[in-house]
Amino acid sequence: MDLLNYIVRELVTKPDEVSIKETNKGNTVIFELSVAPEDTGKIIGKNGKRAQAIRSIMKAKYAKSGKRVIVDIVG
Repeated sequence: MDLLNYIVRELVTKPDEVSIKETNKGNTVIFELSVAPEDTGKIIGKNGKRAQAIRSIMKAKYAKSGKRVIVDIVG
């Protein structure tokens, strides 16, 4: 969760409004990411490329442990 927090806080203009909720469901880790409404576009990026990159990084981090990762962006 620290890695996700670091990445997101560097991308947004209001880092104090970043909120991450982690939920473990069996073999899956779900991260609910919430940012200020005006920062949502910065996290998603053009055609969703930044969001996909964030998801790829988190999946790579948890790959060794065999866990599945879902990063859900809530506006």
